[in-house]
Amino acid sequence: DGATDLVFEDLSPTDAAKGCDVVLLALPHKVTAAKVPELMSAGVKIIDMSGDFRLRDAEVYEKFYGAKHPHPELLGTFVYGLPEVNRTQIKQAKHVASPGCFATTIELALLPLARAGLLDNAVVHITGITGSSGSGIAPQAGTHHPSRAGNLKTYKPLEHQHVPEIAQLLADTGAKGTELRFVPVSAPLTRGIFATCFVEVVPEVDGGKLAALFDESFGREVFVRRPKKRLPEVVAVAGSNYAEVGFAVGPVANGKRTVTCFSAIDNLIKGGAGQAIQNMNLVLGCDERASLEDVGNWP
Repeated sequence: DGATDLVFEDLSPTDAAKGCDVVLLALPHKVTAAKVPELMSAGVKIIDMSGDFRLRDAEVYEKFYGAKHPHPELLGTFVYGLPEVNRTQIKQAKHVASPGCFATTIELALLPLARAGLLDNAVVHITGITGSSGSGIAPQAGTHHPSRAGNLKTYKPLEHQHVPEIAQLLADTGAKGTELRFVPVSAPLTRGIFATCFVEVVPEVDGGKLAALFDESFGREVFVRRPKKRLPEVVAVAGSNYAEVGFAVGPVANGKRTVTCFSAIDNLIKGGAGQAIQNMNLVLGCDERASLEDVGNWP
């Protein structure tokens, strides 16, 4: 009498992989790592949505996830699944680590500057505002509606586990010596992330230069857009796999110009299951857009 006749089963990793071309893992951090070796032995392709295989350094993993990695020898064997950077590698990969939701949002905002060398030896101040679904489905005090509605609060300021993931990706795209100071904020939203990134750059970088850099990075991307008449908004991407990016340019002071980069995504789709499906499409040689072109809930 329900919406589906599908039956949920408690399967071992090996049984789950039988007859499959690819397995998508949506297990909690520190649980996934224990299951992956068995799936690897089964020869199946893996798209992992946890944080267990995004980082390449076991010591960094332990610092930010609070536990030793059970299989540090496997770190670095997963391709980092941000298609806007690693599309070619993802197409050739057997194992892909889909990025975190905050990481996806912030990486897309900063990617054009990183590629242009504008983040070298820079300090980037970041605020990321997220909805309650970013904390998962398990009930907890921090996501309980009476305390969440009408409230704003920070958590894990300057020590969020996505910081080293972002730093690693930016370094891979050419940024050198970049320091990230990230403060996440819980907002009275169900879904959505909005990131604001402040950085000082050389005075020669103006609006025209930034527009060219953003268009160079994203002009051909199917799921990233830069609105021409407004800045990014969460409501514009909610319920979709699309990301919006943008920027604002400040005046020159003390020999530096302040630039602010913005990005908005749906944390459950582009920041979660949607990006995992995007990676699966690439791994399987399918059209990257397959099943992901829904425009979302707005207007």
